[in-house]
Amino acid sequence: MRRTVPRIALLVAAALGVALIAAPASATPPNIPSAATAQSQLNALTVAAQGSTSGYSRDLFPHWITVSGTCNTRETVLKRDGSGVVTSSACAATSGSWYSPYDGATWTAASDVDIDHVVPLAEAWRSGASSWTTSKRQSFANDLTRPQLIAVTDNVNQSKGDQDPSTWQPSRTAYRCTYAKMWIAVKYYWDLTLQSTEKTALQSALTTYC
Repeated sequence: MRRTVPRIALLVAAALGVALIAAPASATPPNIPSAATAQSQLNALTVAAQGSTSGYSRDLFPHWITVSGTCNTRETVLKRDGSGVVTSSACAATSGSWYSPYDGATWTAASDVDIDHVVPLAEAWRSGASSWTTSKRQSFANDLTRPQLIAVTDNVNQSKGDQDPSTWQPSRTAYRCTYAKMWIAVKYYWDLTLQSTEKTALQSALTTYC
């Protein structure tokens, strides 16, 4: 049954200076390729030895930037990936729920949710981004067009760190196919290299879980 927001709720929201945002119940980044497309993209990626982390700093990937009005990239993803999200006039999420597909947990406080860079910034640096301009790195770090940003449980994101799929994949195996497809799509679009162990892990994920 289609659910509607009562008119009185809209009036109250307006009076309080908040916005009611309709959003999917689980994180669904845009433009996740099919398994077949991901396979083609994986085949086309360049395999190379991992580069150095020397010179890396998160500050070289400016984020989060303003996307629209008062909303920055993090706030935009929280609204996109949450359910029943209510935001203040400053675009901060004041309530809602977020389902983390990495581990299957659901959270009702935005402070418990991180926005994961599917391909971590340090991993991108080691895979080719060290030679990019800061402007290009900013575009990568705030990419809302590719499946590069996703709302997940904060400590899960922190445990992932800057690992690639050869050493870290979601504990929830039902999401490993999607995770591999997202990772491949991001690396393919941004023309980043991958290690042989990383390619092996991604191929295994496509074969086993897709």
